[in-house]
Amino acid sequence: MDLVRLTVEPDPSRVVDTITRLFEQLAEHPRRLPADAHLDPVLPASGRVAGDWVSAGRPGSADDGVVLYVHGGGFVLREPELMNLFAHRISSATGRPVFALHYRLAPRHPYPAPLDDVLTAYRWLLGHGVPAERISVIGESSGGALVLSALQLLRDEEAPPPASVALLSPVTDLSVSGASVDTNGRVHDPGVDRSMLTRLIGQYLGDARPDAAPQSPLHGDPSGLPPLLFAVGTGEALLDDSVRFAEAADAAGVRTRVDGYESLIHGFQLLTLLPDNPTGRMFLDRVARWLLDPVGAVADPVV
Repeated sequence: MDLVRLTVEPDPSRVVDTITRLFEQLAEHPRRLPADAHLDPVLPASGRVAGDWVSAGRPGSADDGVVLYVHGGGFVLREPELMNLFAHRISSATGRPVFALHYRLAPRHPYPAPLDDVLTAYRWLLGHGVPAERISVIGESSGGALVLSALQLLRDEEAPPPASVALLSPVTDLSVSGASVDTNGRVHDPGVDRSMLTRLIGQYLGDARPDAAPQSPLHGDPSGLPPLLFAVGTGEALLDDSVRFAEAADAAGVRTRVDGYESLIHGFQLLTLLPDNPTGRMFLDRVARWLLDPVGAVADPVV
């Protein structure tokens, strides 16, 4: 496993303050999509798959590659404006259209409904002729749990996997047993604590067990999964969710990298909405290079 420690600029404390202010500003005044953003459908609509296509510039053919984006929000929340902004940044960085999936939300639609929607969306892409080797997937926070669960089920049914996967501060252990939930949650990442995680996960799981796969990916078998990039702040309550799954995947022979962003907190990918933010630019560049070519992506020295 490649573990890459990334120094944020200008310094971690100032960047964390920037993230906190950005959360507050976006809650009051969501930003508009840039002028080059297009929401034109890339594939024919399906009554079983809801979401938005977002492209930076005129969308090309799906044959050239697409990104499936599975958002976060604790399994219960969706913010389409922010999702589309982030999808635009990913599209700009990769040169590919991004499908921002609107999976069903808990508690009205508990497990397995959200997971079923991720599987349906991926099969929809395949069914419309998009080659698996031209599909990349992003899973963000709770969306990371859905992506990893879906990958294990797709492997078990011998479906072709996506070419690459980026997991942004994912939830992987629904039993909430990671030590960083307490060590980081109390000090560095107070917005994400054990009480909140337990409540949100409980709404998603319903009667399902928190320590069993596929719903809790860490408790499943990671062998045979496609290349996985974990991007996580080292100050996050969910740090151990990334590190422990990455270690298990690496031991199972999966190409795996963890990008640890010094001292950053949950939701730090919002920095990508600030065009001049150096950490946001670094994050986008590293995620895009992995999505486009995980084998050829040049990792920084392992430390």
